[in-house]
Amino acid sequence: MEFAIGLVVLVAVTVSLAALARRVGVAEPLLLTVAGLGVSYLPLVPQVDIEPEIVMLGVLPPLVYTASLSASLVEFKRKRTSITMLSVGLVLFTAFAVAVVVWKLLDIPFATAVAIGAVVSPPDAVAASAIGRRVGMPRPIVTLLEGEALFNDATALVALRTALAATAAAFSVWQAGGSFLLATIGGAVIGAVAATVLGMLRRRIEDSVLDTCLSLLAPFIAYLPAEAAHASGVIAVVVCGLILSRGAPQWQSAASRIAERTNWRTIQFILENAVFLVMGLQVRHLVTDAWGGGLPHSRLLLVCAAVLLVVIVSRPIWVFPATYFAWLVDYRRQGMPRSPWQYPAVVSWAGMRGVVTLAGALSLPADTPQLATLKLLALVVVGGTLLLQGVSLPWLIRLLGLRGPSRAEDALQEAGLLQRATTAGLAVLDAEITPDTPPEVIAALRNRSAQRAQSAWEQLGRDESLRVTPSGEYRRLRLLMLRAERETVLQARDTGRLDHEVLEAVMSTLDLEESTVDRVIEPDDRAPAVLAVPVPADACDHLRYAPCTMVPDHPDVCVECIEEGLVWVHLRMCLSCGHIACCESSPGNHAAKHFGVTDHPVIRSVEPGESWRWCYLDEILG
Repeated sequence: MEFAIGLVVLVAVTVSLAALARRVGVAEPLLLTVAGLGVSYLPLVPQVDIEPEIVMLGVLPPLVYTASLSASLVEFKRKRTSITMLSVGLVLFTAFAVAVVVWKLLDIPFATAVAIGAVVSPPDAVAASAIGRRVGMPRPIVTLLEGEALFNDATALVALRTALAATAAAFSVWQAGGSFLLATIGGAVIGAVAATVLGMLRRRIEDSVLDTCLSLLAPFIAYLPAEAAHASGVIAVVVCGLILSRGAPQWQSAASRIAERTNWRTIQFILENAVFLVMGLQVRHLVTDAWGGGLPHSRLLLVCAAVLLVVIVSRPIWVFPATYFAWLVDYRRQGMPRSPWQYPAVVSWAGMRGVVTLAGALSLPADTPQLATLKLLALVVVGGTLLLQGVSLPWLIRLLGLRGPSRAEDALQEAGLLQRATTAGLAVLDAEITPDTPPEVIAALRNRSAQRAQSAWEQLGRDESLRVTPSGEYRRLRLLMLRAERETVLQARDTGRLDHEVLEAVMSTLDLEESTVDRVIEPDDRAPAVLAVPVPADACDHLRYAPCTMVPDHPDVCVECIEEGLVWVHLRMCLSCGHIACCESSPGNHAAKHFGVTDHPVIRSVEPGESWRWCYLDEILG
């Protein structure tokens, strides 16, 4: 009972503090760690001890699996050199740099020094990406940090296990390197096999509940066999998650994917934040043990400061040359420009440590020399990087003048992609229509497809057009209707005259429809005013040779709408003749009608601050 109460209190406090951190704009790991530290000094709070197996088996596989599910395999392939240089090269470079310092200052075996170096070497991209998204970190940096996080944990844990195994015998670089490679390759193979088996099962499971259960088992199905084979369980989980995430649209139903995404985000939220809170609760006792461990206090403070300094400094020493090397190897051949120096500067400073460092420190054997001091070193690195880098990272991003992705530009790309998808769906509809197909069904399907695409186009130009768009008004009114419908069902439930199964079926129908009502992108004050899209490399000739603008025939008005007594939503310009007409979301849809009559392929937006163009024939945005 005491364990159950403690677990409930831990989760409740974790969720409350994390919600508070999001409200006040503070990094969640930092607030939770500080809160745990403060609570640990209360007289009624007992000492918190966590078995290493709980972290390594119960916390680490789910967290790694969640990260791999949200990763992009396409982005990983594109940035494979940069990610490998950071997730493997930087981790090993930091581990050995720290090992040399610890070995000299603490006079412990070099293999043990490498073990603590491996513990403190992997950064936690969760804290960095969370801060970056809040303050506007450029998306390429966020993608690189998240890609790094996929494999840096695995590299660190494999290095840790290799170093611990070497403590039992004479340390050999060649033997340790061979063990490292075998653990890495073995973990990748086992993860691929696990993903193949799980994929075969998912193709045959149609029940979303059963598929969700299989998803909850997936990280352990990959992790446990790999660990039993003395391979890297973390690499197995990463590879398994990447493959399953890539094949999910073909293997899973939409309901299963939505349920899986929601469940794993919840698990990730609770586990990550709970670990930081528990870490804070342990600080007091670890400091006490290390302070009374027999090492001179001045030496203890020197070691802590030196290790923290090495961890912080080693990252920029490696990142800047690695960035240039990756450009030479990959990006220059693809015709991509070099990243500005501000990008590696931010990546260098985004080195906060987190969950894996704590897990590695807890997994050190009880007979490790200077164990209390080594655990304190890990906590100092986590707390120091969270405090120094976590607090100053937003300031650095603003100082360097970096901007995050524009929500308006995202809306523009979303509109173009939805338009192409809608056209493909309508083509299938036209091919499947038979003389027996009811006309009202055809009209309903066409309207639904058009409405989804138009709702994205309507979000462009909102700064000037303050009128309510058709899709926005539809969403507002439909939600009000659903609320009234739900209240009616609840009143019927309270009368007790209907069967529970009937009520649940009706409520599920209403919930499903509400979840599918098209969202409206809220305006973002940080979004730049100008929306310009460069011509893509695979652009059609219509876009490539079309002018950027024309002399409008009737500026700022749609003449057809005025003649018909209609009100337009947005205006477009034909880049062949300069004719101004209304968009597809407008009742008249005169821009599309103009194309149907003239075959003039390219239009552009004439909304203030927008310069994007659209080709009707090839359906390409540029």
